[in-house]
Order: sequence, then C-alpha cells, then structure tokens
Amino acid sequence: MKLTSGILSKLRNGSIAIALAFAGLVTSVEAADPIKIGAVAPKTGPLAGGATVTQWPNIELWVKEVNARGGLKMKDGQRMIELIEYDDKTNPGEHIKAVQRLATQDKVDFIIAPYGTGFNIAAAPIYAKYGYPQIAVSAITDKMDELTGRYPGLFFTLGTTTSFVNGVKDILQGMRESGKIGNKIAMVNVADAFGIELADTARPIFKEAGFELVYDKSYPLGTPDLSPIVKGAKAGNPDAFVAWSYPPDTFGLTEQAIIEDLDVGAFYTAVATCFPAYGQKFGSKIDGVFGAGGVNPDTDLMKAYFSKHKELTGKDADYWASANTYVSLQILEQAIEGVGEVDREAVTQYIKDNTFDTIMGDIQFENQVSRKFWTVGQWQDGVFRGVASSNMDGAAEIKQKSGWK
Repeated sequence: MKLTSGILSKLRNGSIAIALAFAGLVTSVEAADPIKIGAVAPKTGPLAGGATVTQWPNIELWVKEVNARGGLKMKDGQRMIELIEYDDKTNPGEHIKAVQRLATQDKVDFIIAPYGTGFNIAAAPIYAKYGYPQIAVSAITDKMDELTGRYPGLFFTLGTTTSFVNGVKDILQGMRESGKIGNKIAMVNVADAFGIELADTARPIFKEAGFELVYDKSYPLGTPDLSPIVKGAKAGNPDAFVAWSYPPDTFGLTEQAIIEDLDVGAFYTAVATCFPAYGQKFGSKIDGVFGAGGVNPDTDLMKAYFSKHKELTGKDADYWASANTYVSLQILEQAIEGVGEVDREAVTQYIKDNTFDTIMGDIQFENQVSRKFWTVGQWQDGVFRGVASSNMDGAAEIKQKSGWK
C-alpha cells in the first residue's frame, strides 16, 4: 500500500505540530521557577553539634518531602523548592552577612529562621529589613512582646524564659513537698543570651519558692574543661543541680557529674539533653535526668515523623526541638500555599491569621507567639519524655533519679 504525497505531507506536518507542542510543554514545565529557600545555621563552631542534630536534618527532610510531592502548590501550579545553605560558623556577624547575601544576591523568596536564642534575637533586624517572616523555633526569651512589637514578621514557638524556669521550679517544688529533695540548688549557666537570661530569671523565682542557691556560676560558650564547675557545685552539697546549658556543655557537665559522683535527687541540663546521642553516650546512667523540652513519642503523628526523619535523613530526630523545627516548616509551607504567591507580606499575615495542622496538633499564634510547647522532659527507660508543658497532652509521670548507676 502506497501513501500519496499529500497524505505524507499531512503526516509530516502533524508530527511537526505534535513535536512543537511537546517541546512547548517541556519548555513551559522547565520555565516554572523554583521557590528559593535560604537557610543559615552553624555547620562549624560551638553550636554546630546542636544545629546538625536539630536544624539541618529537618530542613533536609522538609525539602525532600515537599519536592517528592511535586513542590509547593501555588496559584500558577506546583513549584519545586531550591535550597541555598550557608554556614554561619556560630558567629552572629557571619549569620547577618549570609542573610544579606541571600536577600540581595541569591534573591531567595523565604529564609528559615536561625538556630539558637542569641542568633534569632541578633538577626531579627536583618530579617525584618528585607521583609522575611522569621519563625523562631530554637529560641526562648521574656522579651517576646518587645521583639514582636518591633518586628511584625517575628514569631516564637517555644515559650518564654519564665515559662521554662517555672516548669523546672514546679517539678523541684513537687519533689521537695514529697520529701525527695531538700532546699539546696546548685545552678550554672552558659554565658550567652540564652543562659544569662535563664539564670537571671531563675534566681528570684527559685528564691521565692523557698530554694537556696548554694552555687551560682557562669562559664563561656565553648569552655573545654567543665570539671571546675562541677567540683564547685558538688562542694555546695546541693539537693538539685540545674544547668542552663547548650549542647557541648550539656554533654560535658553530665560527664563530669558522673566522674565526680555529683549525686543529687534532681539533675537538670538544658539543650541537647533530649538528643539521642546523649542517651547513647550515657545509657542507663541518665535514667531520671531532666532536660529542656520533651515530646509525647507515643502519638501516631510523632511515630510517623520519627520514622520518616530516619528514612529520609539517615539520622534520629531529637526528643524536643527537632519536632518543633519541622512544625515551623509545616507552618511556613501551609502559609505559602495558602497565599499561593511569593508575597512575603501576605505570607506573614497568613501566619498571624490562621491555625496550622502539624505533627504537634493545631498550632496558632497569639500576638505572634504560640502557646503550645513542652518545657521539661525526663529520660525514662531509654526514652526522653515530656513531663511538663504549656497546653500539650500526654505528659509522663515524673520518675525519681537514683544515683549514677
């Protein structure tokens, strides 16, 4: 059977038309600009250990999940996320320079909030200058009202300094009333914005509750030898030890407490007590140790989150701020999709006006502050469980610590 030249011509023209249409479709798909997301946090320096557990893996998890779904759902179709990262080297000045570069050179659409209280406060003006919403997840301060009044795009998720101190005070008070500890507290703090504010807040609160501070000492961030601090605390013969600490010192203070046999009825260290590596390093010795934050690991949502975190990042999530960091990204995602455009002012307003469905339940902001968070957790049989909170369900019963087994 032979084809006439007319039919061949039509087929050729049809094929060309189809090819051109297909090429146009491909060009259209390829032309869809990604949503550029910037991230600045420590990869080196004293806070790198904390950021590489809490901050960076959850950014990786969120970006992978969103892109696997085809990207963020915008009014003009789905758009993939392009992540641009910088190491601030645990230096506020470096952080601010990196944010400026993201805003002016990389021209990112949104920037993920910093890691650490001091960094969130120090960098708030630069985020505000360029109009980026800043969901400060790893930050606690009593200056929230002042800061949110000054910076309309700044949001807080972990509560105030006073709420954290009161969580610890309430537990110690309950233990004293039940005869498990006495009145004497040894308190130490890392000498940065986080530790200084917590210690300053704790002194009058502990005193008003009838506790006596038999030791009260600060130490610089990155102090390599904490044995003098622990020896000084032990010399005070305390009933409880409270450290407003960051990751390196949380590990160091615990190690020295075991070496020096600082045997107290209540032992509390702050950031990183919830890290899986903390449990792996010290094992059953830390059963009964208190720390900042916590989770209810028994909900279906949290179980799914822990499983997906391990699957997509190869790392275990911590038992506190990891989930909060992921929640902040869920909020950002839902706000961007709710607006449907790269409009930072509109996204900021959307965060203020709406309730968000997260792995920690419904989250909303009241005057740019969330009222749902864990304050104190405790290691119990190999799991760090929340034992005190603001408006969270599933708190575990407190367990009595019995020496360094």
